[in-house]
Amino acid sequence: MTAFGKATLAAATLFFAVTGTAHAAGCIKGAVVGGVAGHYAGHHAVVGAVGGCIVGHHLAKKHAQEQAAQQQAMHAQYQ
Repeated sequence: MTAFGKATLAAATLFFAVTGTAHAAGCIKGAVVGGVAGHYAGHHAVVGAVGGCIVGHHLAKKHAQEQAAQQQAMHAQYQ
């Protein structure tokens, strides 16, 4: 394993340890998609998985915020 691979693995481990399971929404799906894309884009599956996890988590959080805002608007409309 190269030094870059070890650093990437350490960064991914640290990222997962910090975020925990409660905040992992979108991470698994993003990691799978990113890993596959990274593999086909030059054998960078680990880097793709880490990036996919970050992007997937961001998109899931954004989607949850939009849904919460929509529900709040619907609730305020009927009161």
